[in-house]
Amino acid sequence: MVRLDRITTRGGDSGQTSLGDGTRVTKDSLRIEAIGAVDEANAAIGLLRLHTEGGPDAMLARIQNDLFDLGADLCVPGDGAAEEGGRARLRMADSQCARLEAEVASMNEALPPLRSFILPGGTPAAAHAHLARTAARRAERVVVALMAAEPVNPAALRYLNRLSDHLFVLSRALNAGGDVLWVPGGER
Repeated sequence: MVRLDRITTRGGDSGQTSLGDGTRVTKDSLRIEAIGAVDEANAAIGLLRLHTEGGPDAMLARIQNDLFDLGADLCVPGDGAAEEGGRARLRMADSQCARLEAEVASMNEALPPLRSFILPGGTPAAAHAHLARTAARRAERVVVALMAAEPVNPAALRYLNRLSDHLFVLSRALNAGGDVLWVPGGER
């Protein structure tokens, strides 16, 4: 369990911060950018949760916890294949992705097929889901860039990819059939 006694440490005053393994990196490193993008997606989901209840809110609560797991995974360099000092690090697992896939399939079953792209909007909850989806996509892009530079657990990227799908389908469910459809060239 994590225990935080001091919040202000002054350790970052020089533009550096510590990773989970104690390594010091600059605050503009790709790894810190990825962790920050995941945190931003989590915050957007927190706003979305102000507009949800019941099943959708329970799913989002699990997702928020998963995103903290993802941040913990990203804060320790490596691809998750090895353990450090005989102690396993918290890493994203394929079961977390599988749960998202099952939830997407379940939500999508009740929705009519799409006949057009949809515009972000509709109900306040759906609009917030779209905003959270774009934050998840940005986090995914940063993790892709990080993976090109150094090893990262591939389950982290898969999770973010599934998460944006989840938030898209959730936005449709929250609109209850009232999707705002794109009309190509309709505003000319």
